[in-house]
Amino acid sequence: MTDPRSGAGDDGPGAVVPGPSSSAPLSPSASSEVPLSPEVPPAFVAAAEQTFGDRLDLATRYAELLITDGVVRGLIGPREAPRVWERHLINCAVMSEMIPLGASVTDVGSGAGLPGIVLAVARPDLTITLVEPLARRTAFLSEAVTALGLDTTVTVVRGRAEDVAGGPPAAADVVTARAVAPLDRLAGWCLPLAAVGGRLLALKGAAAAEEVAEHHEAITRLGGGDPVVRLCGAGLIDPPTTVVEIVRERAVVAPRPRPSGRAADPGRSAGGRGSGKRRSRRG
Repeated sequence: MTDPRSGAGDDGPGAVVPGPSSSAPLSPSASSEVPLSPEVPPAFVAAAEQTFGDRLDLATRYAELLITDGVVRGLIGPREAPRVWERHLINCAVMSEMIPLGASVTDVGSGAGLPGIVLAVARPDLTITLVEPLARRTAFLSEAVTALGLDTTVTVVRGRAEDVAGGPPAAADVVTARAVAPLDRLAGWCLPLAAVGGRLLALKGAAAAEEVAEHHEAITRLGGGDPVVRLCGAGLIDPPTTVVEIVRERAVVAPRPRPSGRAADPGRSAGGRGSGKRRSRRG
């Protein structure tokens, strides 16, 4: 759920992050000053049971990591901790209804593991790659994957989306992203990671339809089909999770890699319209 524009860091792009060292294990007790319970609030028990099934205990362990170490490390805000189930875990888990059995999934800008780790917990049949550029986040992801026993199905890769496009995450059945970027940029970064015929599933908010209309032309020029707005978890959660689905219909010439810290204009790189002026961006 982070912006993949950030630099990949000292390990270089596409570095597979090893498991945590024994000297720095991830443990909920590391931030025991957070007085919150990881248990599912009563109002959301039915939804949690339906989405996680017999892996609800594992989801609860992940919730505990998020509201303790996740808050202390700045991966989620303190105000989000009391709402971690409805705003994050269940919200992400319901999108699994759009993912076929045994699919390969690449989660771009995974951040604290949303939705990547949530999908790995809810769907052990999936093979998932978490792509995240920031070292402190990949450290958390790697430690969480080990702590939750997800090592056999989840790989953590440190890098930006375009840096790893030719590596192990490439040609995925499904690419996911949450709270990363506008759809035109997202398509430019994520579609190259999907197989032709594969799909980008972007978690979006209430303005998804307007965003689709605004960026439709750029998306199709990047090789994507017509974006479709889907609602996941309808009748289970309120409001349901909004997902924009884009099928990668064809491969196009990839845009030039962005300099670290600067966003490219993928729509223009693929032949879209642009002002022709360069804009200086900081950070």
